[in-house]
Amino acid sequence: MRSSIQTSRLAFPLVAFLLGALLLGGCFKLSRESPPLRQYVLSATARPGAMAGAPAMAPAGGVTSPAARATLTVGLRRMDLASYLSVQYLIVRRGTSELVTSEFHRWGEDVGEGINRVVAAFLAGSPPVRAVDVAPWQPTSRHNFLVQLHVTRFEGVADSAATEGRVHVIAGWDIIRPVDGRVLWRGSTDDRRELWRVGDYTGLVRGLDAALLHVARDISACVAQFPNDSTPPSACVATDSTAGGSR
Repeated sequence: MRSSIQTSRLAFPLVAFLLGALLLGGCFKLSRESPPLRQYVLSATARPGAMAGAPAMAPAGGVTSPAARATLTVGLRRMDLASYLSVQYLIVRRGTSELVTSEFHRWGEDVGEGINRVVAAFLAGSPPVRAVDVAPWQPTSRHNFLVQLHVTRFEGVADSAATEGRVHVIAGWDIIRPVDGRVLWRGSTDDRRELWRVGDYTGLVRGLDAALLHVARDISACVAQFPNDSTPPSACVATDSTAGGSR
């Protein structure tokens, strides 16, 4: 009798150990692997309808346009970005207030710096602009105009059950006289014409690139109407403003 009780006492820990090992092994087998982390950068890649001569990427320190008519130099200041956009994650908006992010789809650069870089590249491809410097530039640099961007929307928009959404970018922009900092013109671009398939974050980034091209077009169209580098035009309306425009 005593031998039987001792055998049972020894058996219980052994059974418990074996069951624990099986359960633990089962947990490892049942667990799903995390999706790979994907990172994205903005790119001024040429596309149909892009500004003639726009380079594929803005080099560090500024961009130069080869266009024969290009005469103006522009300094692009450090941009003003809405605080909720200053995150690592790409953003999709649902309704008016819900912001959705994905842990596995992130920006591979500071998004504000990326926006400035791409807008500078597109601006440098416009006929009136000879060169664009991105802040910080050399103290000896001279510009006909400074441009200040204020970006308040930079995201995809889609309902929770939607399979297709739109890209939405809202950017205000000030054209400034360098000599005294006077704002010569305030404009804005509200662009939501680009479509993207929900879940296709590469497509979303391409749509954001295209929206920045529209922002640069609006700025360029306005700058081209200045009679000189100090006097604003009587009107400053973008030539291509089907989904938003300047005011």
